[in-house]
Amino acid sequence: MLRFGLFGAGRIGRVHAASLAAHPQTELAVVHDPVEAAALEVAAQYGGRPTQDAAVILGDPGIDAVIIASPTGTHVDLLTASVRAGKAVLCEKPIDLDLARVDACWEDIKDLDTTVMVGFNRRFDPTFNEMRDRIGAGEIGKLEQLIIISRDPGPAPAAYIASSGGLFRDMTIHDFDMARFFLGDVVEVQAAGANLIEPYIAEAGDIDSAVLMLRGAGGELCQIVNSRRCSFGYDQRLEAFGAGGMLTAGNQVATSVRRYGAAGTETASPYLNFFLDRYTPAYRAELDHLVTCVEQGQAPSPGFADGRAALLLADAANESMKTGQVVRVAG
Repeated sequence: MLRFGLFGAGRIGRVHAASLAAHPQTELAVVHDPVEAAALEVAAQYGGRPTQDAAVILGDPGIDAVIIASPTGTHVDLLTASVRAGKAVLCEKPIDLDLARVDACWEDIKDLDTTVMVGFNRRFDPTFNEMRDRIGAGEIGKLEQLIIISRDPGPAPAAYIASSGGLFRDMTIHDFDMARFFLGDVVEVQAAGANLIEPYIAEAGDIDSAVLMLRGAGGELCQIVNSRRCSFGYDQRLEAFGAGGMLTAGNQVATSVRRYGAAGTETASPYLNFFLDRYTPAYRAELDHLVTCVEQGQAPSPGFADGRAALLLADAANESMKTGQVVRVAG
């Protein structure tokens, strides 16, 4: 049984707390959050004891691993302290908004016995995993084109947007990791963004809509389409095309029942409406992977280097949007 400390009792922290409670080999021992009521609520629902003092987790030798689901600005300090305390780490994306700070963090921990996983949970989605396995088996020949569509059902509040680091570091970063998951190294990025949805997003200096073109090291092309708003739900689709055919992964609904009538045919229930519903199995599989890696002494994937690589692509996208140029990714 692995005992976990959880940093952060907000929305994503609750997702991880639920995963820990459901896993037969994990125990949520301590929940940390500077907001006492949040820590109390999560601990009451999922187990563990609440605290407002991070040292309670870091100084407990009986805690084997931590999940860092706190605000992005706290990630580097908590990650570094947790590794130094000998604990395995699952850190939510991004590691930080500043690539230089990410690199400095790695310099601090690289010589230690590190088990660090970055929370790109979509790698563990069963549908996306099946697509990748079938591509790897040669089912569509060499992958030539990849299309990733990711649209949120509605824009985040103004306060969240203001501290998010921008669309590319906050939202598209998942899609950058998906592109790398399928293509491997990405060597070029071209990005276009627009403000089409909410004025407060533009006022925060951010965009709410984007289309990006990426080129893989093998010449493969990848298109990413993002929007902060989608009237028909959480739009999460993939299309992989090669010389031998095409594989697609569509949006998911709660049931396969369809209605036929005068008002319409093949009428389906709405798409699973947000990441909490759509990616619950992926979050559970992500945790299971970390548990297996800790038990077997293996390095988890995605790791620290994958977190850095996705942030590098986000920075390249910001540069491309500002300059209108294709940006080569140095690595």
